[in-house]
Amino acid sequence: MVPFNIACGACPFCQQELFGNCHESNSEATAVGGIFGYSHTAGGYDGGQAEYVRVPYADVGPTIIPEGMDLDDAVMLTDVTPTGYQAAEMGGIQKGDTVVVFGAGPVGIMAARCAWFFGAGRVIIIDHLDYRLEFAKSYAYCEAYNFKDMEDPVVFLKRTTGWLGADVCIDAVGCEAAGNVVQSLVGRKLPLTGGSATALHWAINSVKKGGIVSIVGVYGPLDALVPIGNVVNKGITIRANQASVKRLMPKLIDHVMAGRLNPKGLISHRIPLEEVAEGYHIFSAKRDNCIKPVLIPPSASAA
Repeated sequence: MVPFNIACGACPFCQQELFGNCHESNSEATAVGGIFGYSHTAGGYDGGQAEYVRVPYADVGPTIIPEGMDLDDAVMLTDVTPTGYQAAEMGGIQKGDTVVVFGAGPVGIMAARCAWFFGAGRVIIIDHLDYRLEFAKSYAYCEAYNFKDMEDPVVFLKRTTGWLGADVCIDAVGCEAAGNVVQSLVGRKLPLTGGSATALHWAINSVKKGGIVSIVGVYGPLDALVPIGNVVNKGITIRANQASVKRLMPKLIDHVMAGRLNPKGLISHRIPLEEVAEGYHIFSAKRDNCIKPVLIPPSASAA
């Protein structure tokens, strides 16, 4: 199992188990480490959507697939599952906490599912796609609400928490919402370089005083819409990072092998590698109730 991020295992950040911030795999950057298929800002490495992949520091990052583990579970442990798990982990969830997840994509749904491992007493997920919300309710055992049905998501969440706010809010959307229905509803149209920050705005305003906002949504380097005054005045703690896959892998393997976690349950489409372009269209357009597609290389198809 090869993590989506590339870590040398020896630099000061890897020594702190910040494997997503490895210095050696992306030494020209000031923030993120190397990532497969994530542009030159993350080291310029080719991605893994191919039959063969060059894996730098292959003696550090990859983990042997345990005997008896389904290959579909294994592939989901390299990106989506650890990202969702770390989103919940960074929330510092305490027993009985109310956790709100913005974004019912595969990462958000996984974050909602994993919130229970940390003792959450109530988990709510917010999105605008009804089919994903229905899926989230059955997969993550959470409440699910469509923000299009709300006059104001922040007011809705305040009301449902006794006007105190959620203990933990997780942003699993990021600026990838730019230009979609989220911005249309709130009347914002901004370039990707600035990001929409809509979900982050909701998270900061919905969390309680002294609460925690966990961010795993993807943002560009600039963002002008973060209500930093509310962060300061409410005493909010913000935690964010790329998932430290190597650090989390032993815990996730244990959860999967014990039957507590079912990563492959997120897979909605199995697409031949040679049809990857169509796969992207399906995922981007949210066609056919798409949750998470996986690509099947010819060698696997023939097996």
